[in-house]
Amino acid sequence: MNKRTYAGIPEKYAKLDTSKVVLIPVPFDGTINWQKGAVNGPKAFLDASENMELYDVETDSEVYKNGIFLADDVIETASAEKMVRSVHATTKEYIRKNKFVTLVGGEHSISIGSIRAFNECFDNLTVVHVGAHANVRTEFEGTQYHNACALSDASQSTNLIQIGIRSMDAIEKTIVDEDKTFYAHEMVTDDYWMENAIDLMTNNVFLSFNLNALDMSLVRSTSYPEPGGLFWYETLEFLQKLFKEKNVVGIDLTDLCPNENDKASSYLASKLYYKMLSYKFANVDEDDYENESGFSEPNNKTSKFQDEDYE
Repeated sequence: MNKRTYAGIPEKYAKLDTSKVVLIPVPFDGTINWQKGAVNGPKAFLDASENMELYDVETDSEVYKNGIFLADDVIETASAEKMVRSVHATTKEYIRKNKFVTLVGGEHSISIGSIRAFNECFDNLTVVHVGAHANVRTEFEGTQYHNACALSDASQSTNLIQIGIRSMDAIEKTIVDEDKTFYAHEMVTDDYWMENAIDLMTNNVFLSFNLNALDMSLVRSTSYPEPGGLFWYETLEFLQKLFKEKNVVGIDLTDLCPNENDKASSYLASKLYYKMLSYKFANVDEDDYENESGFSEPNNKTSKFQDEDYE
């Protein structure tokens, strides 16, 4: 059981029953083929968060006062399939408590479980994936739970919009929806990509943010760094528009692969997550949160992913 609190916030703001936000760490990198270390991402993220100012200048807010409960780590090392199953169950458990559920990884395959849970609990879900790699293979190296398959389910069962893509296999080119894929090389000359992307979204949005979406000059400590990514203020501009115009129902933040000689990447990940929370809650009155969340009891919606899918 976690004894620490997110960002070292006072315990009174970290209790499950009074917190609006739940943060689930998922230390897993079992399908990474290149730079191992994302298993240590959640700890590095939490360590960095303790060195962050909790007043956000831009939104003039202290979002942690809405309460952020740090859940126990989802630890499953036997297989990626079992990890996905655990993430799915844990995420859904906290959604049912009507919390704003967020996750930090770990590799991108954790998104398979988180997206399944949100898709079962929210109608007409859009998944907004911000990342360098398409990751829509149906199978890779003999498994559908590889990080290279992280968005495969979402591409078939949700309104998937991908932003910042600049690396994929040729087979993925035949899978992605070209009308909903925003390639990095085209975004550079498209002044309206943010508005165009948001116009394609339904109201309920799950945000899956892979840190390799960002330019390598900002974040080098990822499992699969890729040149040519987004910069800080354009990323914040997009996120601000997204949270303002759509009902973001949850977040996962993946692919921090910490390096002892690069604390800046871990700090940026922590800052980015806190910015997302600030945008989510800055203009929401406490009394209005339950109505604003858009949550509906998941038991009323037929599950697309029954337990036998994992057998």
